[in-house]
Amino acid sequence: MRSKVVDAVIVVTPGPFLAIIAAAAVAATLAALASSRGIVVPVVVLELLLGVVIGPHVLGLHTDQFISFFSDLGLAMLFFFAGYEIDLDRISGQPLRLGVLGWVMSLAIAYTIAGGLAAAGIVLSVLYTGSALVTTAIGTLIPILSDSGELRTRFGTYLLAAGAVGEFGPVLMVTLLLSAQGTVHNALILAAFIATAVAVAIFAVRSSARTIPLFERTLESSSQLAVRWILVLIFALVVLAFHLGLDLLLGGFAAGIISRQVMKTHEMPAFDSKLTAIAFGVFVPFFFIVSGMKLDIPALFASAGAIAKMGLFFVLFLVVRGTPALVLYRHVLDQRERVALALMSSTQLPLVLAITTLAIAGGHMRPSTAAALVGAAVLSTLFFPALGQSLRGDLAEPDGRPA
Repeated sequence: MRSKVVDAVIVVTPGPFLAIIAAAAVAATLAALASSRGIVVPVVVLELLLGVVIGPHVLGLHTDQFISFFSDLGLAMLFFFAGYEIDLDRISGQPLRLGVLGWVMSLAIAYTIAGGLAAAGIVLSVLYTGSALVTTAIGTLIPILSDSGELRTRFGTYLLAAGAVGEFGPVLMVTLLLSAQGTVHNALILAAFIATAVAVAIFAVRSSARTIPLFERTLESSSQLAVRWILVLIFALVVLAFHLGLDLLLGGFAAGIISRQVMKTHEMPAFDSKLTAIAFGVFVPFFFIVSGMKLDIPALFASAGAIAKMGLFFVLFLVVRGTPALVLYRHVLDQRERVALALMSSTQLPLVLAITTLAIAGGHMRPSTAAALVGAAVLSTLFFPALGQSLRGDLAEPDGRPA
């Protein structure tokens, strides 16, 4: 049975929607069962794999417009938490400085490698390929780090700083350099969005003395004011970014940073718990499962060359984003921590999807290259965080700010 919006603008197919919800529940159950036996399996890994299983190339289920819309909401919520977990006061100073230096080094390495690949005829565009190599999926890492307790450690502070720059820097590149509009036009639009976000932040912070007590009084009531108004903030900034022609990731990220600035003077653990339940219980799994469903499996395994290209990009992710971690952090992290930072910093996915989509639309990338990049990004999400966590071993004592 199908239900349609008037004029057939959106067609909703209940079967795949229910399958995604069930896959999310199965993934969480398997992760919990593995954890009870001492085996750490990030739930996002299982969500990606189950997405492949229920997708068009295995069980034959396809996404529709409504599912894609829900997936976009999940991505916005993922980036909200990426921004929300970034306490600017905590990562300022040495962590942020090293994060910026590391990303600049990654840019140089990425564009040098992409230039060589273009000269060899392996890729078409230095700009798009290099940009896809230089991201860090801190939004993807947040649930993994949160579940392991790593967010509140000294190591976690350096990773948050590196990841924040590795996520936000490429978002700006997508906005300014990789969209169809001119750079000057994009810069003006971005400036308008930032000005609006700053104005919202100032208003929210200044009114927090009156609003937060009200929010607290309703945390256990049906009105749930804090949750409702935060959702308004998230989706309002996402819609604003969309209508301005910016990437919706920017809206979710900005909403997270604003919310952190409002809440940092007044902790509300119950609020964090409720928002986490909504995001990771409903929206975020849709993004990962749908990403698995959309993975072009035939293109990935069409030939030995396609498989080799995916393997090449998988290694290059680690070279581009991992090298700065090994080189720049010698005086602040020990060797095991640097290797763990290199692995986790090399985890990629959401922005690789965005960049390859733009490149395909503009004729700047072959479909086989895009599939190889996305496949490598999925592999990085499957393996790098788990390897990094295994190297960390026992967690260090939580430390709000590194020395």
